[in-house]
Amino acid sequence: MPIEVNGKMLETDEEGYLADLNQWEPEAATVMAAAEDQELTDAHWEVINFLREYYEEYQIAPAVRVLTKAIGKKLGKDKGNSKYLYELFPYGPAKQACKYAGLPKPTGCV
Repeated sequence: MPIEVNGKMLETDEEGYLADLNQWEPEAATVMAAAEDQELTDAHWEVINFLREYYEEYQIAPAVRVLTKAIGKKLGKDKGNSKYLYELFPYGPAKQACKYAGLPKPTGCV
């Protein structure tokens, strides 16, 4: 089901992940979040931007345990824990944050 972002229709799969990762733009994250009654804060963007950098470097969307550990290393222990990440992304930090970041569904996510 496509989503409309800045007047363009972006194709998504049945779970809402972008079909073409190259079509991502920040407004796509905002549209996806709004569809799930979420409003993105600076804290959300910090994780989304971290994921995009991680994907660019490793070419993989990290599962939640890897994500938590990597965020802890880069952003500090207070942000690198499941409780904090689930508060931001209640539908699953890796799964939901990767969707908003325009990345594929992380390996191992149901």
